[in-house]
Amino acid sequence: MLLAAAPAAAGSFAYVTNQSSSDVSVLDIDSRREVRRLPVDGNPAGIAVSPAFDAFYTVSPETKTVRRFSLASCALLAEARLPGGPLGVATAPRAGLVFVSDWYNARVFVLDAQDLSRIGELETGSAPAGLVVAADGSWLASADRDSNQVSIFELPAGTLRARVTVGERPFGIAEDPQGRIHAANVGSNDISIIDPLTATVTATVPVGERPYGIAFAGGQAFATDQYADTVSVYRLSDFNRTETLEVGEAPEGIDVTPDGSMIVLANWFSNTVSLIDPASLDVVGEIGTGDGPRAVGRFIHEFPKGDVPCQEAPSSQ
Repeated sequence: MLLAAAPAAAGSFAYVTNQSSSDVSVLDIDSRREVRRLPVDGNPAGIAVSPAFDAFYTVSPETKTVRRFSLASCALLAEARLPGGPLGVATAPRAGLVFVSDWYNARVFVLDAQDLSRIGELETGSAPAGLVVAADGSWLASADRDSNQVSIFELPAGTLRARVTVGERPFGIAEDPQGRIHAANVGSNDISIIDPLTATVTATVPVGERPYGIAFAGGQAFATDQYADTVSVYRLSDFNRTETLEVGEAPEGIDVTPDGSMIVLANWFSNTVSLIDPASLDVVGEIGTGDGPRAVGRFIHEFPKGDVPCQEAPSSQ
């Protein structure tokens, strides 16, 4: 009798943009090592990993360039120069689109996910930074920092649903497992919780100084406090803050492994990522990166156990 083989456990890898050294660190989360450092010109900051497109996207503000790379090989697949101040990036697999925020011109570029050709623009408030697309693909939200608001757009049409006033200077933005929007307000040191259906703020959570990014695991939210060198933890059930964890210097981008077992965050001034066990709330390790890791966006992907990405030399840039 033939027995079906048990599926192999998966391994998680992080693609961390290093703004100061103009490269991307590809990190094996399980073995806690850097497996490749990929040169990316122009001080990359924004990152969006998209399993549906088998790609990750980077945004380099210095050269105003968005790039698409293969998740498996790190080969460069497409690139495009954009006007203004491109910064944040998010993907919409069902619509076949990529969105890039323009910090200087109150807009979001709409790009074709394959060749990065420009399809259109969406008008936002002043200084849009972080972007998030709903898990079901029904909306896009932008954190409009200098307008103290979040803009929500219907997808795939791109029509404006609402502009929601939040705290002071929202920068990072994320969707929790219940479909609510969390906006990190760097000016008021709190997180605004938004119901995207009613376009209302339903809760405000005080956190540490200059909150930057947010990730979710085990019924909790984890917010990086850039100026406090900490991560604030609050419950999603009642939005009460429960823990403050010390991490590296100037934590910024934050993400969670697909199985929810590890929180990973980039420490801009420490040149490391910190690893947090969301069950025990312990900081369980660090991995070295390039200079100035930012990881603004979603940056973790899961491969079958034993697969190690980015072993082939990437295309020349």
